[in-house]
Amino acid sequence: MLLTFCILVLFGALFMLVLLTYRLRALEKAKAIGEEEEHTEKRFGFIYAAIVLVIILTLLLFYFAVKGTLWEGHLMEWLNIVIRVMHITFGIAWIGASFYFVWLENALNRTDNVREELAGNLWAVHGGGFYYLEKYKVAPTEIPKTLHWFKYEAYFTWLSGFTLLFVVYYFNAQAFLIDKNVLDISPVTAISVGIGSFVVAWIIYDLLCRTPLLKKGYWFALLGFVLLSGFAYFYAHVFSGRAAYIHFGGMIATLMAGNVFFVIIPSQKAMVKSAKEGAPLNPWLGKYAGLRSLHNNYFTLPVLFVMVSNHFPSTFSYGQPWLILMIVSLGAAGIKHYLNLKERGQLSIWVMPVSVLILLGAAFMTAPQKATGECKSDVSMSQVYAIVQKRCVACHATKPTDDVITAPPNGVVYETPQDIIKLKDKIMQRVVVTKTMPQNNKTGMTEEERNFVRCWIEQGAKP
Repeated sequence: MLLTFCILVLFGALFMLVLLTYRLRALEKAKAIGEEEEHTEKRFGFIYAAIVLVIILTLLLFYFAVKGTLWEGHLMEWLNIVIRVMHITFGIAWIGASFYFVWLENALNRTDNVREELAGNLWAVHGGGFYYLEKYKVAPTEIPKTLHWFKYEAYFTWLSGFTLLFVVYYFNAQAFLIDKNVLDISPVTAISVGIGSFVVAWIIYDLLCRTPLLKKGYWFALLGFVLLSGFAYFYAHVFSGRAAYIHFGGMIATLMAGNVFFVIIPSQKAMVKSAKEGAPLNPWLGKYAGLRSLHNNYFTLPVLFVMVSNHFPSTFSYGQPWLILMIVSLGAAGIKHYLNLKERGQLSIWVMPVSVLILLGAAFMTAPQKATGECKSDVSMSQVYAIVQKRCVACHATKPTDDVITAPPNGVVYETPQDIIKLKDKIMQRVVVTKTMPQNNKTGMTEEERNFVRCWIEQGAKP
């Protein structure tokens, strides 16, 4: 009863906050608020933060209200879908803006009829119209009243991703976060380590960026890669393979969002304030923010790889998953470097081929090994069916009996022989080749049982 009352109160608060945003926008348009744009932005920033907080609290209360009931699995599935779509949408906006502005910086005309106060300009055509853009070396003599800021894409991408981390991994820590074959720890410890690692990574990265090494591009990149490798190795020896990858991506995303929140936006606000007050401008503010933005640009492809890797177990199921993670990250960053060089008009004949070879190396390393053990006799469907019923249907059933999984993952069920035959290729990949199913081998499937399944499939998967 108390939970229901709290949920209703939060719904009322959410409704009032949304109405407040519309009211303030109406007053702003009517010029009824006599304040600087910066103060207006702060006001809206607090309101948006409050809206996000109320939504998160409401979802948490919903979760505790339905925990242990038939609705738990249904709620978690819809939370997964909705938050994942939000995360992808905000991520596209953020990464798209990052790619665009780095391309814009690289593509600027800096020499042909450029005014003294400009760093460059650019003509572009898109969507049936012509656009003309100018970049000032520091700031224009008069700051326009309306400035477009690019920040909420970053903030909401990180918030939705952090929420998704809870929905998928932290609320189901025993099933997806912890692998007792890697490290037997409690859910609270695992979650604390995961969140704490993001904070530690930001502190190390931020301190490193405040050293003279920041201006030495390749040396900074080399040391950064070594530090990232250390975090990847750490995650792989604490969490399950999937969770290790997603925490690596979450850690990089935290660095990216931190760059926007703690460095890029404050630097831009300081520049705007100085320009409005007619005070001397510090050119390093813009350059420093630009370097952090460039770091974000190189981080994007490794993060995108992590986002999709969870659907491809050949990556995180490798004996040394952290090594594959870093090889792919290096290759992906190399491809982004090639594209950046190309946009600047610089010819590079080795960056792209080497990056592709690095990625092919990861694919070669994770190639399936020839299965060992002879199939000495024919394996029947009844033998395989018995194994599947013993090891798999706790999760892959219309009504799972697993203590965590309350709905069949991806809708896959193995309740009849026909179900097994239909998905034999997927079973071969997950059970035999990558050995990522059962999840963290929770039901204790043996090598002998995996060989039985392999032999049955190699013998034609007869009914």
